[in-house]
Amino acid sequence: MPDWVSSLPSEPEALHPLYLAYRLIAAFGLGVLVTAIYRGTTGGGTGAAFRVTLVLLTILITAVTQVIGDNVARAFSLVGALSIVRFRTVVRDTRDTAFVIFAVTVGMAVGAGDFWVAGLVLVVVGVAAVVAGGRPPVPSSGDFELIVATTLGGPGEAALAQALSGSIVTSRVVGAATANRGSALETTYPVSLCDECTPAALVEALNDLEGVLSVQIRLLDR
Repeated sequence: MPDWVSSLPSEPEALHPLYLAYRLIAAFGLGVLVTAIYRGTTGGGTGAAFRVTLVLLTILITAVTQVIGDNVARAFSLVGALSIVRFRTVVRDTRDTAFVIFAVTVGMAVGAGDFWVAGLVLVVVGVAAVVAGGRPPVPSSGDFELIVATTLGGPGEAALAQALSGSIVTSRVVGAATANRGSALETTYPVSLCDECTPAALVEALNDLEGVLSVQIRLLDR
């Protein structure tokens, strides 16, 4: 650590602006490394938005840790304030959840001034992700996300697969949930359309199936 940084006050009540800037810049750099590990071991995963979120989360957790310091009352106040935030996006892969916790841990370590903890966590988690995850998977999730809502007891997987077979190259179920207070079933597929097919044609083909309530298709964020 540079001498000018060591000479700056580290207590939250007397925190020097330059020291805070140093920690936030360090959090930015380490957040980029977290994102690089994520992209290198998952093949990109959810998309560009999630990768940006990992970087921002690392910086924000560092700032929050600085604000809290050793003040217990302030910690409880921030927990209450942050609890009003609600996220509607579903994390489809458990690895994504692990990397969110990874970013939070690194951000907290930087905010507390424990840079060696942040560095050690980066190294160990990075090696663990490579060893446990193996080679990055070949992207096969496709270019679009397809969400099909059907009535309970409506067209089964075989009927949906048959309807999809003429329009797509690859597909796999990545999520299923009930809708309309349990009266409908929503199934999510990432799909790749064949060269001659269009999203409108796929939606029209699925709407022709009995029991299909709605069809949504949107471009995946890369």
